[in-house]
Amino acid sequence: MNGQESPKRTIKQEKQHNHKAFGFGLFMIALLLFSLFIVRFGYIAIFKDVKNHNLKLAAQRMYTNTQIITAKRGTIYDANGNAIAQDTSKYTLIAVLNHSMRDTDGKPLYVVNKTKTANKLAKYINMKPQQIKKLLSTKNAFQVQFGPAGSNLSVATMEKIKAEKLPGITFTKTPAREYPEGQFASQLIGLATVKTSKNSTPHLVGQMGLESTLNKLLTGKNGLKKSINDVYGTQLADSGNSAKPVKDGDNITTTLDNKLQHQLETLMGKVYDYSHPTMMTAVIMEAKTGKIIAATQRPNYKSENPVWTNALVQDTYEPGSTMKVLSLAAAIDSGHFNPNATYNSGTWTIGGGKVTDWVTSGWGTISYKEAFYRSSNVGFAHIEQNMGSSTWMKYLKRFGMFKPVNVYGMGGEQAGYTNFRGTLEQTNTAFGQGITVNVMEMLQAFTAIANHGKMVKPYWIEKVTDPKTGKTVEKTKTQVVGHPISAKTAKQVLKYMQGVIYDKNGTGGAYKVDGYRIAGKTGTAQIGSANGYETGSNAYLYSFAGFAPANNPKYIIYLTMRKPSKVNGSAEKTLATITTPLLRELLDKKRLESTKNQGLVKLPNLVGMTTEAAQKGLTNKGLQPVVLGNGTRVKEQSVAAGSSITVNNRVFLTTGGTVNMPDLTGWSQADVSHLAQILNLKLKSSGGGFVDGQNIKKNTVVHPGQTLKVTYKDQSTVK
Repeated sequence: MNGQESPKRTIKQEKQHNHKAFGFGLFMIALLLFSLFIVRFGYIAIFKDVKNHNLKLAAQRMYTNTQIITAKRGTIYDANGNAIAQDTSKYTLIAVLNHSMRDTDGKPLYVVNKTKTANKLAKYINMKPQQIKKLLSTKNAFQVQFGPAGSNLSVATMEKIKAEKLPGITFTKTPAREYPEGQFASQLIGLATVKTSKNSTPHLVGQMGLESTLNKLLTGKNGLKKSINDVYGTQLADSGNSAKPVKDGDNITTTLDNKLQHQLETLMGKVYDYSHPTMMTAVIMEAKTGKIIAATQRPNYKSENPVWTNALVQDTYEPGSTMKVLSLAAAIDSGHFNPNATYNSGTWTIGGGKVTDWVTSGWGTISYKEAFYRSSNVGFAHIEQNMGSSTWMKYLKRFGMFKPVNVYGMGGEQAGYTNFRGTLEQTNTAFGQGITVNVMEMLQAFTAIANHGKMVKPYWIEKVTDPKTGKTVEKTKTQVVGHPISAKTAKQVLKYMQGVIYDKNGTGGAYKVDGYRIAGKTGTAQIGSANGYETGSNAYLYSFAGFAPANNPKYIIYLTMRKPSKVNGSAEKTLATITTPLLRELLDKKRLESTKNQGLVKLPNLVGMTTEAAQKGLTNKGLQPVVLGNGTRVKEQSVAAGSSITVNNRVFLTTGGTVNMPDLTGWSQADVSHLAQILNLKLKSSGGGFVDGQNIKKNTVVHPGQTLKVTYKDQSTVK
């Protein structure tokens, strides 16, 4: 019986042994897994990395709020401290239609009354109520926009629409660039437009002109602001802030005189609208410093048929007879000019071709002095041959021809060029054919004539300043770039240039300025093409270079007009309608500054003052206040605080409200132009001198967009 029970105990013991072994195995596996977990957890805790994913960085990203702080684009100013280009915002109108949009109180954030909303919006955007209502009735749309009519809305328009308190009407904001002075050296200043970066942040980028050339300075650098938040988005009290400070773009101050620039724009616009040339340019520069105080062109990018280049440096042309100023200077300086020697005018055969005067029959036998007065091509062909082509080329290079002037703030310059091959072509260059230049090359060369032989570089950027500290970052100074001729030569050239204006045989009599003596040179150049020179009665480039006052020039004015379809009597008379009032304005101002009893007045800050107090303060300083509006306090002043202005000048004070037309009798063209700019009036004028009549009578209420017609008469005839 015992022998039968023994095997059963053996089987039971084996089973127990197997269970223990299995349990021990599971325990070891669990221990191994737990050990691996502990090691892995320790590794993650120490190194914070899972499969090359940085957990610390991921957590920081999850709970860190990063905000880009957009840099403000720098402001561009004129010489008087008025903003020419500045940042603003534009708004796009949006209507929310989805009825699920409600605020926390359950109030609708969607359009409730479509008829009312349409009627209200029609007051502010260029759409009819029925068109708006149709758009607001769009089915299955979460929200709608209003196309061009609802885009690029100003801050003022946006605020007016908001004041209507229309449910569901909202806006998106985008940065924009504002040019408050309007038609003001538009091609030089250029424009900046909105671009969207990779991170979907809209920002302004310069597209042309100064906005493009100095885009990096104007743009600045965006900043970053970071904060640590909890799971609910609330910033942790002890998290602190880490930030990269924003660097706003630098401000740029130009040398452009506000009053003079507006007057130039008005006069240029009038001639352009009448004559319809393919291109016009005009520059006024201080002769001794190279400072450009006014400059413009037509057409520009704001014209009906816009162009996108700066014609002052990106356009080259054959200058014609204004080049005779330089060839005369070269001949005198090299000892190859005898003013009293004579030659036969009309036509001269040379180098396998002919040189012909603008009067093809000529004037018989005349002196070389008279050749300059009459602008004889044949005479200057002889002058070039007398001094020799190598000598003439040497002086052309001394005057800075054929290489960029590199005016700071003017990009994309195209320098002039000449083949200068063969006797005929070399000779032609002496009277401005067979050679190309740009406007800045000519102006730079002219400074040597006006500045006792010392040639200075044109400039139009006064300074670059830090917007935060006001500290000057860059400052432009007068730069002497050569001494191509002697002071004695320069003096003689100025004497002969006076003959162009005042000699009975001179071609520039139309450019006289009553009460002042000026020096000048006219130019008429044929226009080259792929098939030779163009033909036609007006297929020319007309130009004028004027120096004032003649004996010791303070100013140089240089105009070009290409292929006008019609002129007022003659090209000279047409261009003189621009030069005469501008030179008179400048010379009158200079005379006032030099008079002992007349001086400069530094203008105080008048904004915020009562109208009566501001008027009294200006009157006490010898200025003429002109109040625009019926408000009780000054909102804007036409001359910036801290700027200097000569006594007896007008200062416009904008007060808001209804504006009544002032009595313009006796006003200068510059003052009228400035008034039209401030009140947004279309200006049409006739005659010259000072105001003698106006179509909008004094004390009549003025509305933006009206046309102001003004007639001028010489000062002696104005009552």
